[in-house]
Amino acid sequence: QVQLVESGGGLVQPGGSLRLSCAASRSIGRIVVMGWYRQAPGKERELVARISGGGSTNYADSVKGRFTISGDNAKNMVYLQMNSLKTEDTAVYYCSATANTGRYWGQGTQVTVSS
Repeated sequence: QVQLVESGGGLVQPGGSLRLSCAASRSIGRIVVMGWYRQAPGKERELVARISGGGSTNYADSVKGRFTISGDNAKNMVYLQMNSLKTEDTAVYYCSATANTGRYWGQGTQVTVSS
């Protein structure tokens, strides 16, 4: 059973916007934190942004002021609005959820920023 399903990746020009969505299965239990990570070719996976069940957020310095994470607890959804995209934002973006039953990862969605 797939616990996290991402959508919304794609190809966009520099300066453009994309919105990623992630749906978490109810089977994973009570979610404590949801977040987005990314991994570019040849680089380690890094945190982009995360949000707690109470709404507290954290962002990587590289995306502050450009990306916004939000969540819908009722729907077990998390979103990442990405504005002013740069070529260096190109990566596979992964949704993550930490729940009372463990840590879960989505399959990843490709974001490519290129002219």
